[in-house]
Amino acid sequence: MRLTIASVGRFRGGPLPALYSEYASRLPWPVELKEVEEKRPLKGAQRKVREAELLMKAVPDNARLVVLHETGKAFTSVEFAQLLEQYADTGAQNVAFLIGGAEGHDPSTLKAADRLLSLGPMTWPHLMVRGLLAEQLYRASSILANHPYHRA
Repeated sequence: MRLTIASVGRFRGGPLPALYSEYASRLPWPVELKEVEEKRPLKGAQRKVREAELLMKAVPDNARLVVLHETGKAFTSVEFAQLLEQYADTGAQNVAFLIGGAEGHDPSTLKAADRLLSLGPMTWPHLMVRGLLAEQLYRASSILANHPYHRA
C-alpha cells in the first residue's frame, strides 16, 4: 500500500519539516508528500475551489481518499490502525490523505471522500497537521506490527 499526503501550502523551514520527516521516514509503507499552492490572491469560495482542484490532481488514480476535516470521525489510534489494516486487506493500492488550507475544504472534496477524518475538535495549523498525521500513521503501523511504540 502506498500513501500520499496532499496538503495545501509549502514548508518553508523551521521545525515542522523535521517533525514530518522524522515520522514519515519510519513508515513501512512508501509515503509521498505532495504540496500544492495557489499563488493568485483568490478569496473564500474561489480559493477553496482552486485548492480542491490542486489537491485532487495530486491524488493517485483509484486511491482511497481520506479528507482531514473538523466534521470527520475522530478515531482512537487503535481504530485508525484498524482502518489502515482494512484498506490493506481489501486490496487498496493507494491511500491519499488530503489536508486543506486556511479556508478549509471545498464541498466537492468532502463529497469525493471515502472517509472524513478529524484529529480532534481543536483547529491545527495545516502545516503542523502533516507531522501529526505522519506520527499517527507510524503509530498505526507499530500497532499493526505489535511494536511497543504504542503503549496503550
